[in-house]
Amino acid sequence: MSLFLPYSDDTLIQVDNIHGHPFVSHLAGILMRTFSNHQPLPVSAHTMDQSPASLFESYSHDFQQLVNKLTFQLETESKGLTGEPLKALIRRSEAELEEGEEIISQMEVELPSIPQSIRSKYTLNFKSYKAQLEKLRKQFRDAKQAVLRSDLLGNTDASLRDDPYSDSPTDYSQRTRLLQGTERLADGSRRLEESHRLALETESVGADILRNLRGQREQIEHSRDVLASADTSIDRASGTLKKMIFRMYQQHFLTYGIIAILVFLIIIVVWGKLKG
Repeated sequence: MSLFLPYSDDTLIQVDNIHGHPFVSHLAGILMRTFSNHQPLPVSAHTMDQSPASLFESYSHDFQQLVNKLTFQLETESKGLTGEPLKALIRRSEAELEEGEEIISQMEVELPSIPQSIRSKYTLNFKSYKAQLEKLRKQFRDAKQAVLRSDLLGNTDASLRDDPYSDSPTDYSQRTRLLQGTERLADGSRRLEESHRLALETESVGADILRNLRGQREQIEHSRDVLASADTSIDRASGTLKKMIFRMYQQHFLTYGIIAILVFLIIIVVWGKLKG
C-alpha cells in the first residue's frame, strides 16, 4: 500500500509499504506527541457565527484571559523574581501587552458594525477593556522601572564596594569606569553651563532686537502721522488753488464784459456824432 505525503507546498512524496516504514513510524510519533500536548479546541457558536457581535464576544474572551494572565504575572509572579528571570517576565509581559493592544484595536474595528440596538452594551464593555489595558500598562511601567532601578542600584553598590587600593584588574576597571563617568558628568555640566550662557546671550540679543524694532515701529508710526498731516495740508492747498483759479477766470470774464460794453458805447457815440 502506498501513501502520498506533502513534502512542500507543491511537492508530494510517495511512501510504499507504509506498514512498518520508519518514516511513517516517525511521523506517527510526532503526531501523537503533538496532539497529546494540546487540548482539543471547543466548538462554540462563535466559531461558526462571524457576525460583528460574535467576533466582539470572541475578542472579549481572549482579552479577559490575557488580562488575567498579565495581572497574575505583574502582581504575583513578579514578586518572587529577581535578575534575569524578572527581566524575561517583563519582556514576556511587554509582548502580551502588545497583543492586548491588537485585540483592543480589533474590537474597535468591529464595534461600528454592531447593530445600534445592542451597541451601547458593547461600547461600555469596550471602554472597560481600555481602562483595564491602561491599568496594566501602568503596572508594566512600574515593574520595568523597578527592574531598571534595581540594576542601577546593583551597579552602584558594586562600584562602591571597590577597594581603591586593590591591584585587581576588575577593581581597576571599575574605578576607571567610575572616573570616566565622573569626567563625563563634569563635561556634561560644563556643556550645560555653556549652553545656559549662550541662551542668556541669545536672550539679551533678542531683547536688543526687540527694542530696536520697537523704536523703528515708533518712527514708522510717526512718519505715517506726518504723511497723513501733509496729505491733509496738500488737500487744503489744492482746494485753495482751485478757488483762486475760479476767481481768476471770473475776473477775466468780467473784464472782457466791461471792455465789450465800453467799445459798444464808443461805437454808438461815434456813430451819433457822425450822423448829427
